[in-house]
Amino acid sequence: MNLVTEDACISGLLQAAVTLLEGYGIETARVDAELLLGHCLDKSRTELYLAGAQRITGSQQDLFIDMIARRQRREPVAYIIGEREFWSRSFMVSPDVLIPRPETEFLVETALRTKRKAGEPSLCLDLCCGSGVIAIIVAMETGWPVIAADISHAALRVCKMNCQRLGVADKVSVVQSDLADGLAAQSRFDLIAANPPYVRHSEIVEKLEPEVAWYEPHVALDGGEDGLEVIRRIAGTLPLLLKPGGEFFMEIGHDQGENARNIFAGCPSRTLYQSVEVLKDYAGRDRIVHIRRTFNN
Repeated sequence: MNLVTEDACISGLLQAAVTLLEGYGIETARVDAELLLGHCLDKSRTELYLAGAQRITGSQQDLFIDMIARRQRREPVAYIIGEREFWSRSFMVSPDVLIPRPETEFLVETALRTKRKAGEPSLCLDLCCGSGVIAIIVAMETGWPVIAADISHAALRVCKMNCQRLGVADKVSVVQSDLADGLAAQSRFDLIAANPPYVRHSEIVEKLEPEVAWYEPHVALDGGEDGLEVIRRIAGTLPLLLKPGGEFFMEIGHDQGENARNIFAGCPSRTLYQSVEVLKDYAGRDRIVHIRRTFNN
């Protein structure tokens, strides 16, 4: 299938791209083609169909053809266009950061709903922040100060750009840190949210889609042999970071609930934490470890 035509209209070019991507087994071919052509023409998906008979320029066609070729190679649409919607806002993304997912929106929603009940201003930490979506949304929704921490300097560059883009650079402090190692010893947080690497090492290549396994940063995916290595490290450092009465929310894999809970619930945590629970997402799958620290230690 050749997308190059001398007199290309939007509808014809779009259908040719859908057919081409479907031939490569891409299940989201239509949505992908619409998003890519819409990006080239600065039109919404609805506007594309309203302007279906419109001809496009040669340079626009060349750009679209290049984008479709990249999608054929299973590069994610978000990386091709350089952005992804999260919490109804547009965030910059690059291959240096994970593409934000609905599971993380559920994490943010749960943390905000729970912590807002306290009412008072809080100092917050987004651990393994990546593109900064958690830190930025918490800052935007609450006005609370947030520290966004990640081991990857490249990821933090993206986080900083998103802070500027969404107007919270004065509320979000970006810190390079291997978990707690780069944070000040006296830092204690009322709210900590984390989306750590939790995929089993063997599953990255064997089970994940090519879009993830080939393009997304493995440093943000690889949780070691059992997927729990970084989670164990977080459990070891959490008492140093979480204030008495503070709350912790961490995204986990759908089959990790019991093991993740046991990591945090063992001694000496029984005297530190008022509760350690696993919360299910809207599909009924284990998704979040929620911890509330006791007030008296």
